[in-house]
Amino acid sequence: MKGSHLLLCLLSMSCWLNLLPTAGNKIFHFGPCRISMSVTEIRSGFTAIKANIQARDPIRTLSILSYPHSLHKLKSLDRCCITHHLFNFYVDKVFKHCKTEDSFVNRKISSIANSFLSVKRKLGQCHEQNKCVCGEESTEKFKQILANYEGLNVTSAAIKSLGELDILLDWMEKSR
Repeated sequence: MKGSHLLLCLLSMSCWLNLLPTAGNKIFHFGPCRISMSVTEIRSGFTAIKANIQARDPIRTLSILSYPHSLHKLKSLDRCCITHHLFNFYVDKVFKHCKTEDSFVNRKISSIANSFLSVKRKLGQCHEQNKCVCGEESTEKFKQILANYEGLNVTSAAIKSLGELDILLDWMEKSR
């Protein structure tokens, strides 16, 4: 009997500790989904390469993420869907085409990509549990982002999208 109480106590403590964010992580609420992630770590990696990446962007007059308010004024429930789509977009399209001759920059891109992959998995679980509903507004906004991306050649679009990562991070932190 005592052993089962101890086991229950240890199991409860373990579950509770898993819910706490690790050092540097913040909890983000995307509609009903709660995701723990370290934006500070991602932002630090991006800041280290931002000038280099943006200097490689040949088209300064076009934006992929901020085409007239692409991410702004979304309903709370639509945030999960657009965030899920954007993390898939960055992992599946952007990071795959962002290779440079600079090994330092490539390592930072790889580190950011790994962080995005982790969050993508968490958002995928939320999506599979039907907590992440895609409304018309989030679907239309994501279609606009894809159209902006696909309007450029693959390498230019990937570099531009990576160079705009601070737009996504700012939006996530404001909607937190």
